[in-house]
Amino acid sequence: MATTIKKQGEFETMKNVLILSGSPRKGGNSDLLCDEFMRGAKESGNNVTKINVASKKIAPCHACYFCGEHGGECVYKDDMAEILQAMIDADVLVLASPVYFYSIDAQLKAVIDRTVARWLEVKNKEFYYIMTAADEDKSSMDTTLACFRGYADCVNGAKEMGVIYGTGVYEKGKVLNTPAMAEAYEMGKNV
Repeated sequence: MATTIKKQGEFETMKNVLILSGSPRKGGNSDLLCDEFMRGAKESGNNVTKINVASKKIAPCHACYFCGEHGGECVYKDDMAEILQAMIDADVLVLASPVYFYSIDAQLKAVIDRTVARWLEVKNKEFYYIMTAADEDKSSMDTTLACFRGYADCVNGAKEMGVIYGTGVYEKGKVLNTPAMAEAYEMGKNV
């Protein structure tokens, strides 16, 4: 959880920031926005961890509820237990995804669904959302944003802090010369 440190006679709060990059393309547009958010958050003295969820082994939830009968332990022995603990320990959760058919991608959705094992322990989080899409119109991201907000609605004490829209970016790296990069950096800096 957040720790208070003394800096030049003043108290400053260092937060634990967890960025969950759902992009299946390492260095893809939403992943690049995550890196800028991370750069800003680190420069402000926060403890930041970024996880590329596509590089992790995460089985989809099968609603067997083994976790309910075994103290939050999942029947699957994969990378999700570590990710879920990081989510519980974080003060700030950054959820990032490219828009796939007007929704979040499968990699990040699997993570969200698997939080069911200990979902009541994921509480009092500040949420930031990062989305990218080939479409220029922000309204194309409405359902994606609704998915993020739907998850946050299930998190006790959740507070939405910001949304970054990377519009008109399809080819890998196209987001680099857009205002979204500066927005991600500034949002991270102001965590």
